[in-house]
Parts: sequence; structure tokens; C-alpha cells
Amino acid sequence: MVCALAAAVCFGTATVWQAVATRAAATGEGGDAALLLRAVRQWRYLAGLGLDGLGFVFQVLALRSVPIYAVGAALAASLAVTAVVAARMLKVRLSRTEWGAVAVVCAGLAMLGLASGEEGTRHGSGVLKWAVLGAAVCVLLLGTVGGRLPERGRALTLGLGAGFGFGAVEVGVRLIDSLDPLSLLGNPASYALLVGGGAAFLLLTSAIQRGSVTAATAGMVIGETVGPAAVGVIWLGDRTRGGLEWLAVLGFGVAVAGALALARFGEAPEEVPDTSLSQASQ
Repeated sequence: MVCALAAAVCFGTATVWQAVATRAAATGEGGDAALLLRAVRQWRYLAGLGLDGLGFVFQVLALRSVPIYAVGAALAASLAVTAVVAARMLKVRLSRTEWGAVAVVCAGLAMLGLASGEEGTRHGSGVLKWAVLGAAVCVLLLGTVGGRLPERGRALTLGLGAGFGFGAVEVGVRLIDSLDPLSLLGNPASYALLVGGGAAFLLLTSAIQRGSVTAATAGMVIGETVGPAAVGVIWLGDRTRGGLEWLAVLGFGVAVAGALALARFGEAPEEVPDTSLSQASQ
């Protein structure tokens, strides 16, 4: 669980650092390529990429030791990290409701930490591995269809598809039995991990650029938590500590609900201008 929380901290902090670097780079002229080139020259953007990589390592370690439902809820909690870091770095004012949502996420994760047992001992059948690969491919198709929807439903659909893609990554990690190169090449879960992760990144980027960040992030949180959690419990044998099933369900629901309340932080918000000086001069 410590690794899952460390991954959430890395992902949440990386979002804010990359946002700060991208906005600083946006002051110059040029298209998207020029913007990216300016961004990668800034230490915050590079640090954000490094944190993303470190977060992925922590995510893999967590998925190899604790149930998927606990890891998924912890990763959704990265929104709470983004909110807190944005409040300090970008001077974003959080409402009382949003501070309450941060507390709710923490409470839900505490419940999960108390109730979570060891990960399931089942490795998953060949049918499940192919099914996860099929689901990852369907995420790409969903992106094609979702991009043609009206603006209101587009962001939610693309965000949900991105969540399914990230969910395929979570399940795919658990379905990889061996790191032997030949075994990896012959395991459909390896390709599910690559296709799902790539498709999720593309869909989430498109959703944020072409629609509501809040709707896209809400869809992503639902997609990357509920489905993988069900797969872990039903097919991979994930369980809770004896008699604490109710606490795990409650903690999972509370953590996800708190993350949904913070969905606007799926992309770090714009810096709130300080109007105190302008008001004083009037």
C-alpha cells in the first residue's frame, strides 16, 4: 500500500510541475511542436516526466503485492495530491468542499489500508489474458467513436475510455507471470499493457483538449477503478482481511467518491490571479 500511495504522490505532483512548465513555455510563438521543445528544456517538465516514470515503477511494485482494488483507489487519490500541490505552487484557492474531499479521500484510503489483504494467488487464465488484450484494442475503437460525439458527451466518453485503458495496464501487470523475454513476447498481457497504456494516454489528451476536464477525469476515475477491481476480486482471487469486506467496500467507495469531487484537478487549474494589489491601488 505504501508503494501505491507513493505512486499517487508522484503522479499528482508531476501533473502540477508539468502544468507550470507548459504554461511558462506557452509565452513564446510557434505550434505544438515548438511548445513541447520549449517545455522539455525546463527542469520542472523534466522532473515531472521523471516523477511519472518513478510513479509507474511504484505502481508496478504495488500491483505485485496488494489487491488491484486498493491500487486503483490509491491512484485515483493522485487528484487529491494535485489539488494540494496546486494550492501551494499555483496559489489555487480550494473551497471548503474541496478540502473536505481531500480529507474524504484520505479517510477512504485509510479504510482500505486497514482492510486490504494480500493480492490473489491466481495468475489468470489464457482466456483472461486475451480478453484484456481485446479490451485494450476496443479502447482504441472507443476513441474513434467517442471523438465524433457531441461536445457534451465526448469528454466523458473519451475519459471513460482512457480509464479502461489504464485499467488494462493494471490488470496486465498482474497477468505477467515471468519477466523472461520469450515469456513476455508470448504473453498477450504484455501487449495489453502497451496498447492499453498508449490508447489511454491518447484518449485522455484528446478528452482534455476537446472538452471538459472535469467530465474527462470523472470518466477516467470510474474506468480505472471499478472494472479492474472487479477483475481482481472475481478472477484473480483478491481478498480482504478476515471479516473486513465491508470496510474495504466502504473505503473503496469513499476514496473514489472523494476523487470524483476533485475531478477538475485532472489537469492542473489555471493560476488564480492575485487581485489584492489592484484593489489596493484603486
